[in-house]
Amino acid sequence: MSLAIFDLDNTLLSIDSDHAWGEFLLEQGAVDPVAYKEANDRFMADYEAGTLDMNEFLAVALKPLADNSPAQLAAWHQQFMASKIEPHILPRGEELIARHRASGDTLLIVTATNRFITGPIAERLGIDELIAVEPEMVDGRYTGRVSGVPSFREGKVTRLEQWLEQRELSLHGAWFYSDSHNDLPLLELVDHPVAVDPDDSLRQAAEQRDWRIISLRD
Repeated sequence: MSLAIFDLDNTLLSIDSDHAWGEFLLEQGAVDPVAYKEANDRFMADYEAGTLDMNEFLAVALKPLADNSPAQLAAWHQQFMASKIEPHILPRGEELIARHRASGDTLLIVTATNRFITGPIAERLGIDELIAVEPEMVDGRYTGRVSGVPSFREGKVTRLEQWLEQRELSLHGAWFYSDSHNDLPLLELVDHPVAVDPDDSLRQAAEQRDWRIISLRD
């Protein structure tokens, strides 16, 4: 029995759920149609280029959580799951999850997207364990701030190490599936790194290191 770790966006999903949530908010008229769209698209490009300022991004991305009631957010998320997420769940990704589950592996998603967005997605995929950016909540409402270390780049390693220590587990025999060069710090730690439909930078790194490269797309 080993640990099977999955990135979420553009790995088990064919889209980036963080960016898709921003587009959904724009469609609902919940955010500034010009400034928010510009920021949402710019942050996506910065992430892909490896230049994302995570603190700047989170200040913008978490503000709509603070600006709206939990009831409104929950209603929106149901619509978001149906319209933006469900059509982009990769069947071959679900098959991969099922193979690891059948092997008795512990399943874990580690994502740089926040828990509000990704918690229901992980539940839909049948994965109980999730490490995500934690939006701070006070008195039942989001504050727009982050709690703890954001699970991004080296932060994924930090959060995973905390998770392992709490459960007295190790990375011995672990797998990690990701599409992004931003995940190289964690890919380099596991015994079985797998590049999934990788970006150009990760593909180059995987080829140099003789890592397995797979596709979960049709």
